[in-house]
Formats: sequence, structure tokens, C-alpha cells
Amino acid sequence: MKAMARCVGLEEDCFLKQYGGKEMMMSRFNHYPVCPRPDVVLGVKAHSDGSGVTVLLQDDKVEGLQILKEGRWYGVPIIPHALVVNVGDQMQIMSNGIFKSPMHRAAVSATRERYSLAVFHLPDPEVEIGPAQDLVTKELPQQYRNLKNYSAINFDCFQKGEIALDSVKI
Repeated sequence: MKAMARCVGLEEDCFLKQYGGKEMMMSRFNHYPVCPRPDVVLGVKAHSDGSGVTVLLQDDKVEGLQILKEGRWYGVPIIPHALVVNVGDQMQIMSNGIFKSPMHRAAVSATRERYSLAVFHLPDPEVEIGPAQDLVTKELPQQYRNLKNYSAINFDCFQKGEIALDSVKI
């Protein structure tokens, strides 16, 4: 996150300060069993991560992560023993939309079970986050409202099939 802040010309602790000093790390172990109808079943429906940053360890033999780009789904190739780092919604908010949280989903396989491990880095839910003020300009006005506990907003929207970032956009 320090490198991301420097990349957009901010003090390196800018994003971490918004985390409030009581940031959280949550892990989720995923198991996707063999599915005889992968054409009609998803392992996880389309979503963006509500975290600041997500680190994913994919199965090293079975592909399943797909990213949405320009209205089309693309499989993310497996690089054995590599970590996939996703920008999450909260980083998109803090960067005023400069960093993008990708829409993605998990597919299942008709022939092989698949495992993955996702680790989500989240700000303290009691601390308000918002776009870094140095990234709000006349050319790029504030894109998202300041808010607390984005994870709860994200969870609620996920259950309703809504896009959480849309609900906090100005």
C-alpha cells in the first residue's frame, strides 16, 4: 500500500493512515467441488472485493478465477506458487477511482475440484475512509462519499445483487 501511495504522488503512509491503526486481515479458504454442469453453476457470483487489497493463492492445477473486462469474462491464467493481488473497493475509494477494483467471479470445473485461499486487508470499520484529499482536484472531483464500515455496505449489496461501489459514488 505504501508503494501504491507513492505511485500516485502521495505520502507513503497516506492509505495506511486511513486504516485507523486497527486494520483487519481476514482469510477465506475456498473449496469448489467437481460440478457436472459448470455452464450453469458458478463457484462465486460476480463481485468486486470489499477490501483495500486482497491477496489470492490460486489452485496450482485448476483454473477458475475470471475477470470482467469490457463486458467479457476472461480466465486468469495460473502461475504456480504465485500470488494474485487484487485492488479492493476500499482502495478504489481512497484513491478516488485511480486504482480500480476489478469485477471477478469463480468458475467451477466439470472434472476437478479446486481450492483457493483469499486474504483480505481491511480498514478498521469504525474509522471513516474516503478519497485522499490530494487526489481530489478540479479535473478529478471527489468520486465517492466518506464512509465507515464499507464491509457491511458491501455485504448487504452482494446479497441483493447490487454493486456496492455504485451505492457510495457521488
